[in-house]
Amino acid sequence: MLEALGLTATAGAVYQAMLDHPDHGVEELAATCALSPAEVHDRLDELAGLMLVRASNERPGTLCAVAPEIGLADVLARQEAELAARQAQLAASRAAVTQLVAERATSRPAMGERLWGMDAIQHRIELLARRMTSECLGVHPGASHRPEDLAAARAADAEPLARGVSMRTLYQDTTRNDPHTTAHAHWLLSQGSEVRTAPVLPHRLVIFDRAQAIVPIDPADSRVGALHVTEPGIVAALVDLFEQAWSTAVPLGAAQEQDPATGLSATERELLRLLGGGLTDETAGVRLGMSVRTVRRHMASIMERLNASSRFEAGIKAAQKGWL
Repeated sequence: MLEALGLTATAGAVYQAMLDHPDHGVEELAATCALSPAEVHDRLDELAGLMLVRASNERPGTLCAVAPEIGLADVLARQEAELAARQAQLAASRAAVTQLVAERATSRPAMGERLWGMDAIQHRIELLARRMTSECLGVHPGASHRPEDLAAARAADAEPLARGVSMRTLYQDTTRNDPHTTAHAHWLLSQGSEVRTAPVLPHRLVIFDRAQAIVPIDPADSRVGALHVTEPGIVAALVDLFEQAWSTAVPLGAAQEQDPATGLSATERELLRLLGGGLTDETAGVRLGMSVRTVRRHMASIMERLNASSRFEAGIKAAQKGWL
């Protein structure tokens, strides 16, 4: 049960045994948990790293378990702080990459090739897919994707997947409600690929063998055209951007758990952050891949939980509760 907080199953068992039997020493804990004393010592080191055990005042030289309402709450708070830091790093990386790509596209057109229109983009993606040998990384924002685009993607992906090329794909959380995108994502999973979702993603992006990338010329309309990037420094930055987004995303099929401290889903927390930062409902909806109606439905639910009669009051109460 505590694996979600970063504990191994055996460390969780030792922690539970220490809570149930505070007078047990290493030998007794080993017997209770069916472990060797050496294994118990290793698990105690693990618990100490998470600050779930501390030196006993009553029994010098021994450890006691920190009460779960304190220790586990502190673990969760540290994880939330780490996640917030990674999200801030992702936002900074996104801005830096966007600026770098724009500057390089203007100053050095030879760094890549401009592809105008969907036919040119699709032809290039198919060519690169056939030539890649090891890995494909893809970011596909948006609440849904057109069936014909998904069919074209499947046709392009089938051949490299059959050759053993690994694929990791990121979609937005809202695509979990789109049957066409969900069906395609499950097909990818059936072929051995990995698929994750997140509330907010970087701009559309496909990276081939960490050596070449396709990025939209106009992030607001990826169908206008794309830039085929081959500059090593820019491709490396795009790979870093993908990895940061991947690290905070949730595997498709895994439950999207609510924050036990606030009751907020990841999408609701991100929506509060965006609106608290001054974005309009329309802009926040675009970032989250949802309609304005859905944004307002989420806000109505949050206001009800906060017992707030206005968004202003909701913002104050959310800040007071540490939700922002």
